Amino acid sequence: MGNWWHTNIAEPGKLPLLLALAAFVLTFAITRSVTRLIRAGKGPFRNITPGGMHIHHVVPGVVLSVIGGFGAVAAGRHGVAAGLCAIIFGVGAGLVLDEFALILHLDDVYWTEAGRQSVEVVVLTASLVLLVLAGFSPLGVDDVTDQEQQGRIGVITSYVINFCFVLIALFKGKARMAVLGTLVPFVALVGAVRLARPTSPWAKRFYRHRHRARSKAVLRAYRHDVRWAGPRRRFQDLIGGAPDRVPSPPAGRS
Repeated sequence: MGNWWHTNIAEPGKLPLLLALAAFVLTFAITRSVTRLIRAGKGPFRNITPGGMHIHHVVPGVVLSVIGGFGAVAAGRHGVAAGLCAIIFGVGAGLVLDEFALILHLDDVYWTEAGRQSVEVVVLTASLVLLVLAGFSPLGVDDVTDQEQQGRIGVITSYVINFCFVLIALFKGKARMAVLGTLVPFVALVGAVRLARPTSPWAKRFYRHRHRARSKAVLRAYRHDVRWAGPRRRFQDLIGGAPDRVPSPPAGRS
């Protein structure tokens, strides 16, 4: 265990990435705690509204990400400067991705159902960085042998095959599996061979005249959503807070 930690996590070249991940997760946790207190009207925290304009924390997040990113490029992978820039970048990225849904929708959807996308993106980002720290490399190139690494054909072939799995999984509407599959090829392979989501481009193209396949895709998607939608929502609520409930419209008179 100690040797694995030293080889994959604690090696000097990966220390900035470890610092960036720690800063990213800690910033997200603190930011969500503060915003939940503001929402509840508790504590000393309040929204920043100079001149009546609400300044979202994505704004300082972008500034810090730019400073930390360019600083990291200039500082390299070693030294105090590299670690400091990594921390600055991690803080900025945490602030930005905490309001990912706001950027995506160009609207203040922070405490709505659409705001759950921010929590999902943060969790997915942290998971991917953790996999990189654990020794996984993009598109599974770490799986090729030393002999294959010496030849360009072997490396290129590995890239192409794994990228095809990722692309198929993406077109089948399995975005999470496609993203994780860039680091863990087996995940992309599973997403590529399973039935597509019924609303995906793959299903619209290849299941249009295959009624049985379309019916199976709809049934499987329904069962999957029924099984996992509840636990996923509870997990997101635990991390980021439950969104506001939209009141149901009053029933019309008959």
